[in-house]
Amino acid sequence: MLLAIDAGNTNVVFALLDGRDIRARWRIATDPRRTADEYAVWLNQLLMLEGYSIGDVDAVIIATVVPRALHNLQVLAEKYFKVTALVAGQAPAEWGVELDVEEPASVGADRVVNVIAAHHLYEGDLIVIDFGTATTFDVVDYQGSYKGGIIAPGINLSLDALVTAAAKLPKIAIAPPENRSVIGRTTEAQMHIGVFWGYVAMMEGLVARIRSEIGRPAKVISTGGLAALFDENSDIFDAIAPDLTIMGLALLHERSLKN
Repeated sequence: MLLAIDAGNTNVVFALLDGRDIRARWRIATDPRRTADEYAVWLNQLLMLEGYSIGDVDAVIIATVVPRALHNLQVLAEKYFKVTALVAGQAPAEWGVELDVEEPASVGADRVVNVIAAHHLYEGDLIVIDFGTATTFDVVDYQGSYKGGIIAPGINLSLDALVTAAAKLPKIAIAPPENRSVIGRTTEAQMHIGVFWGYVAMMEGLVARIRSEIGRPAKVISTGGLAALFDENSDIFDAIAPDLTIMGLALLHERSLKN
């Protein structure tokens, strides 16, 4: 079975796959100081709870946007799973797609993996929105080439910055306001409107601008923890793909076996 690891800025997601079928998934806060031994103790217990063992894993693939986290994850694969981990974007798990941007090496691994999966799953021009620490908009054309995109502060980052900078503003949850009015009558209501509907307006406005620039119809695919929440309050999404990154890693692993 394949252990796919997506190391992001906030969390590291581990997914156990049988082919392309996800059998289990877990997440832990990203900490580059966490050792391979610590990962192994944590994973071993979770595997057993799902009825698996370390011995069931015969391949590991890693995508990371946190370079300092990579080494310990590679040691985890070698020491406990007895395999050499594939690293997304490196031989033999090269991208296999054109990165048609000025600085291809600077594109985050998670974004390229998302593009690979989105192009595999959906036809035509695509806009992939990933709600993570940052919210990213990635454009992939109908041929599967990555054309660029947008990086915006994640909604949690935006809220944290607002609360930190303004002493009298309270901490609020990320949730839709009680109604669709955009005239708040309390401080908390005004914050909910500004954060939530402001974010929806930002997404809708950027998607409209991207579509206009592409000049062709483009489907919008969303992924990440808040995708479903925003889908309930906006009609810009054509599909929700919560496991897009993991699917992309599974596809990269399949390609590596053919190389």
